Amino acid sequence: MAGLELLSEQGFRLDGRRAGELRQLRARMGVFAQADGSAYLEQGNTKALAVVYGPHELRGSRGKAPHAQALVNCQYSMATFSTAERKRRPHGDRASAEMSLHLKQTFEAALLTRLFPRSQIDIYVQILQADGGNYCAAVNAATLALLDAGIPMRDYVCACSAGFLEDTALADLNYVEEAAGGPQLALALLPQAQHIALLELNARLHQDHLPRVLDAATQACRHLHALLDRVVREHLRDAAALLGK
Repeated sequence: MAGLELLSEQGFRLDGRRAGELRQLRARMGVFAQADGSAYLEQGNTKALAVVYGPHELRGSRGKAPHAQALVNCQYSMATFSTAERKRRPHGDRASAEMSLHLKQTFEAALLTRLFPRSQIDIYVQILQADGGNYCAAVNAATLALLDAGIPMRDYVCACSAGFLEDTALADLNYVEEAAGGPQLALALLPQAQHIALLELNARLHQDHLPRVLDAATQACRHLHALLDRVVREHLRDAAALLGK
């Protein structure tokens, strides 16, 4: 991104945000009636759809999971129209497989799987439009879908990215900021317990800068927790109003 000023002298980013400011979040729960739980989420221009089935009886080989707890199955994919490249994105490509594994690790840390022995929970997330922070949007959408399904969790799982540019920690990176090639950190946090479900850093970052970048992501996750909780409460209020009619 040579020649592109990602951070102005006044401290504003290209999209007008301050360093620690999140992109606008919009979300709806219960968007797919055929599933046990579902949610649609927009984090800036990144759009994600999450669908949850279960807990249900184990499918396939019964030996693939311990009987004492539920198997968490996650599948992440990107719609062919999600980026400007318009290239074919098969479900089994390496990037999607890696992202699916990250989602599995993240939600295994949050779901109360021991309440559902000999069962399976399926989480499907598709990125409909990609503009940075795809993993984080996937986690946040899946959290809402799991809550919509009524599956017990230790806490919300909130995810946000952070980067480091011109001696400044930036929260919630968009595509242009990711493409600049600087260090990027992705954090999935259980905010009330302050438990890290997943932490990934994609490039070298001096140890003196890491606390600032991690703090930017942590503060962003706390803010996201409040936003997601508001979505859940509004959904419950609307559902109660419908039942009361």
